[in-house]
Amino acid sequence: MSAASGSKPTVAVLDYGSGNVHSAVRAIERAGAEVELTSDTETILNADGLVVPGVGAFAAVMEALKANDAPRWIGRRIAGGRPVLGICVGHQILFERGVEHGIAADGMGEWPGEVTALPENVTVPHMGWNTVRAPQDSVLFQGLHDERFYFVHSYAVQSWDFDQTIDSMAAPKVTWAHHGADFIAAVENGPLSATQFHPEKSGDAGMQLLRNWITSL
Repeated sequence: MSAASGSKPTVAVLDYGSGNVHSAVRAIERAGAEVELTSDTETILNADGLVVPGVGAFAAVMEALKANDAPRWIGRRIAGGRPVLGICVGHQILFERGVEHGIAADGMGEWPGEVTALPENVTVPHMGWNTVRAPQDSVLFQGLHDERFYFVHSYAVQSWDFDQTIDSMAAPKVTWAHHGADFIAAVENGPLSATQFHPEKSGDAGMQLLRNWITSL
């Protein structure tokens, strides 16, 4: 942990107009961090951890992020090995592209994949508790392999094709869930992590996941 001995790690929650994020702020505080909801560049770059929330449509979230120059600051943190956690649409925009209601928009392209509609033969939005299949060596899901998490979404990344071209880099850890089809529930990739579900709405399991992330800062 990069925080000074005896002090809490600092976490910036990115404020770019993404609806009600106060539940996430409170949950991260309860999980053991000093939290600031902010759009200040220096705070975003210097905090021990950055959380990127997101609700609504993929394209709208990307436009709001761009309007605040947020992709640049997120990218600088990732390039510098500084931890970032995306939540819900904040998870989705880290992939290459999103297609919703026939509207395609580019994401940040940190990971391969396209955010598309869940299958037509299931109820959407996928709203409620669901199990996940996490790798045994997951940091986020340490001690949480039999738990359920709270999802609210109609779109997801449903395939993974990561070109592991740099042998010295560990392959990303991908966690899956199922609602009509398998979809990516979380990814852990060096300093960059993200969850399709809402840990702040996932009770004790979500709180433990946030503690796991904060402990890793």
